[in-house]
Amino acid sequence: MLTLKAPTVVTGTDVLHDAAVVVDDRGRIADVGPAGSRPTTVALPDGLLVPGFVEAQVNGGVGVDLMSADAEGWRRHARWLASTGVTSYCPTLVSAPVPTLAERAAVAREVAAADDPLAARLLGLHCEGPFLTRAGAHSPEHLKEPTPERVRELVAATRDVLAVVTLAPELPGALDAIALLAGLGVVVSVGHSDARADQVARAADAGATFVTHLFNAQSGLHHREPGVVGEALTDPRLTVGLIADHEHVHPTACRLVLGAAAGRVALVTDAVAAAGMPPGRYPLGDQVTVVEAGRAPRLPDGTLAGSGLTMPVALRNAVSDGYSAVAAVEAATRVPADLLGRPDLGRICPEAWGDLVWLADDLTVRAVWKAGRPVVPASR
Repeated sequence: MLTLKAPTVVTGTDVLHDAAVVVDDRGRIADVGPAGSRPTTVALPDGLLVPGFVEAQVNGGVGVDLMSADAEGWRRHARWLASTGVTSYCPTLVSAPVPTLAERAAVAREVAAADDPLAARLLGLHCEGPFLTRAGAHSPEHLKEPTPERVRELVAATRDVLAVVTLAPELPGALDAIALLAGLGVVVSVGHSDARADQVARAADAGATFVTHLFNAQSGLHHREPGVVGEALTDPRLTVGLIADHEHVHPTACRLVLGAAAGRVALVTDAVAAAGMPPGRYPLGDQVTVVEAGRAPRLPDGTLAGSGLTMPVALRNAVSDGYSAVAAVEAATRVPADLLGRPDLGRICPEAWGDLVWLADDLTVRAVWKAGRPVVPASR
């Protein structure tokens, strides 16, 4: 049993002051309410107690590329994620041949089954491709049209661990693919796409609910053709993924997104192996990224290739761009959890997992608990 008292608790739907959160021996939240005179395990003197962050798009970090690392590398990466406050995540795979994706799915199953108490919880794979139009940092030779045979092959290869698929809805067969995937409970995301706004709307009609890293590798906003961006900002059915590192998306554009799509923004890092590492060269699938000091990773030709962002920095950037601390926390917790159909994550309420993060007043991470167990102790 763990009882945390905090001056401010952001539950994901509300803000409580001078409150206590009780996590039972199952690792589930048993009670949330006024602190009063409850016996206390840990009393937090300041800052915010918030839900564990939920990350829907992350390709690697601390030198680990999820497209090539073994299970031990994945576990090391998941422990690093947990130390940053990310207690649940979707490991993201770039476009590759299906046998490669099947091999990655096997690693994901092994890591998920181990359920390391000090590591972020693996929610399922995010296959970013191969059904894409714009390559971005993906190898162009791996891009394919979503024929029924290819979609079924992908589903079979990633069975039971597939959570999200990013695809371009303007491709032949894409709407049927969206309907098939959504019918299987997979979150379908629009991305790496030249789609018109009406094509994105039809994708949402077919079951798409997400937009991958808004503005990047997709048709932009124009006053006569709103493109992917315009539809994403105005269609209430779509949750918007935002890389708030101020390099993928300018602060002014971040402010536009946070205002136009308030309550529908999911902060993502799109972090790659270079995250948490010094300048140098790091893998991304079968390509190499180059990192200069203070800059996002890029391919040798200058194309942006993921980020070095962490979720706490994304949170602070969102606040600097005009979001309240509460709204920014929701964008890193409840919004992505709802997108992924996980009401037991991203919020502090009875029966949710006891995944908790203590943020200092400056929104830096001071402690992390997963299922009520300390990952980063409060004494640090």
